[in-house]
Amino acid sequence: MIPDDSRFESDPVELVEPPVGLPAGWRIGTPDPSDRFDVARLTQLLRAHERAGRGWPGASVDDVLVEVSEPGLRTRENIVVRDAGGEIHAWGSVHDRAGGRMLFVHVVERGLPDDTADACSDVLIDWAVGQAREVGAARGLDVQQIDTGAFEGDERQARWLTGAGFEKVRTWWQMNRPVSPDEASLVPSPDSWEQDGATFRRVRRAGGGLPDEDDLRELHEVLEGAFVDHFNSREETFEEFLHRLREDPGHRWDHWWLAELSDTDTPQPVGALIGTVSESPTGPDGSYVSYLGVLAAARGRGVAKGLLRTIIADAAARGRDRVGLEVDADSSTGAAGLYTSMGWTTKYVTESWHRDVPVQPESGAP
Repeated sequence: MIPDDSRFESDPVELVEPPVGLPAGWRIGTPDPSDRFDVARLTQLLRAHERAGRGWPGASVDDVLVEVSEPGLRTRENIVVRDAGGEIHAWGSVHDRAGGRMLFVHVVERGLPDDTADACSDVLIDWAVGQAREVGAARGLDVQQIDTGAFEGDERQARWLTGAGFEKVRTWWQMNRPVSPDEASLVPSPDSWEQDGATFRRVRRAGGGLPDEDDLRELHEVLEGAFVDHFNSREETFEEFLHRLREDPGHRWDHWWLAELSDTDTPQPVGALIGTVSESPTGPDGSYVSYLGVLAAARGRGVAKGLLRTIIADAAARGRDRVGLEVDADSSTGAAGLYTSMGWTTKYVTESWHRDVPVQPESGAP
């Protein structure tokens, strides 16, 4: 269930000692989502972080608002470091993603003097550790994981995370596939089609255009089952699942598909794909595969490939020019081979870094 109140501590001063090493007059606080200057500055910082890490920016104001707006604060909290004039130079955000897993965004302005940048990073990490203890205690856990990321080759970020006790645990290929207009006919219809005893269809719509709840629950159950043995999989309630995915700026209900085995008396849901829109300010939009899962009992029957063909055809029909996705480079499932065989190539690489935080620290522990 989504809590009525956040599990986090809303006042960063309660978690962080007076910052050491920051210039005179610099202070910590929280961003104001109603202040367009704060939101614009956070967007600027995040885009600069992306540009330095992979060569180009992609974040938008909407991405920032997911982290700092009032609806987002049910499962998130934020900290910023401001100079004496009030300008933000560093930003941290934590997300109570699922039981035992807390995501952490860590952004420090590029171009700051090394000692100032190091001090900003220390503030963000100390605060995140404090928040991990808060959310872990609220969930009744002994250990709370902090899950953060870095772009491959970002030596500054890797140095900070290593020094703070984080460990690099996974590498992810961020892949992209071009889409051509003729691929709209790749499947008979993205709405519904059949092949080799399997049906691929969009989630049904109920009254008022909202998706059918039974379909959504089946989709959630398929993904929970499909990922149970995958890296860092954590159980997520149906309510948490829907709340989180609906926050995505690219969320569209008509980008969710189910795959069912239709050669049985009762159709059995065995696969699911959740897509989103990747908007582009300068050209055609793209589609993105946020989740693709197939139950173990149905693997080898072309279900994953059928779902991928469906989102490619859907993207082509909408006039889009690409479909993106993320794949675990360290996985033994063979998914990367499927994607490569269907035309996906790696555009850039990211890393997962983890730190396990005891909810009740030993005496003297940071």
